[in-house]
Amino acid sequence: MKRVAALLATVLITTTLVACGDGAEPGALNRATLVLDFQPNAVHAGIYTALSRGYYRDAGIELDVQQPSASTDAPKLLEAGKVQFAILDIHDLAIARELGFDLVAVTPIVQRPLASVIAGDPDSITRPRDLEGGTVGVTGLPSDDAVLDSVVSADGGDPAQVHRVTIGFNAVAALAAGRVDATTAFWNAEGVTLKREGIATRTFRVDDFGAPRYPELVLVTTRETLQGDPDLVNAVVQATTRGYALAARQPKQALADLLAADPSLQQADQAAELGALNAASAFRAPGEFDWAVLRHWARWDAEHGIVKRPPDVGRTFARLP
Repeated sequence: MKRVAALLATVLITTTLVACGDGAEPGALNRATLVLDFQPNAVHAGIYTALSRGYYRDAGIELDVQQPSASTDAPKLLEAGKVQFAILDIHDLAIARELGFDLVAVTPIVQRPLASVIAGDPDSITRPRDLEGGTVGVTGLPSDDAVLDSVVSADGGDPAQVHRVTIGFNAVAALAAGRVDATTAFWNAEGVTLKREGIATRTFRVDDFGAPRYPELVLVTTRETLQGDPDLVNAVVQATTRGYALAARQPKQALADLLAADPSLQQADQAAELGALNAASAFRAPGEFDWAVLRHWARWDAEHGIVKRPPDVGRTFARLP
């Protein structure tokens, strides 16, 4: 699940995604497009089960769900009005707003951080401060350094004593080959893959070491859409919330709906990832923001250099009726 962090690109991406249609006949479904943060996977199960079960149509919405063609798609597509909704990593939402995109999160998708530091030798690395003097692979995104710093310092270690190397999104291969002592990675994706491949690891989740339990992924729209078409926003949020409530209660059904939507996905992989998410209560309290946690997250992002100043929580997240 690549994050939408390379937001400095200046060329607007052309796209064939369908925007909301005007002049619809009375009683016709309202069309909207949602772009994902990455290719479909277990974190999107609630969206696909809502599609399969007709929750969006029940709410009067014909929702077109699209994969991004590049990691920079979502903020630019939203601002250009080519899509109405997107899934964003919460840190990338903060970065996008700091760059001038007036985006607003309207509901959480995943209710806890997915970021972690995964060590490849659990016998010698029993706690984060054991990484002092070791080599840790990072993707190169600013939030990776924040995660590593938080995890090591929360255990009393010195993050400056950790050697960092950029490995891109190759955490599994780097750990399997022993090229690094640890990597920053998602416990629900790379962490699950490593376990399924029988590679011994030890995982330090960032919200166990210094970070608040913020929602990793959020559903985002523009302020213009939020203010100009609140009924559309509320309908999409309500249907999405229904989908994630079902994914938490009936994960086998949600998995089946996800696999039906994208047959290229491997059932065993997605079942393991969805199981890990549900075991961690990642879909708890669907549709509800914890405002105290969001304020803590805003300070944490600024303190760890993801953004220059704490995001304005009241402007970054919407309180829907």
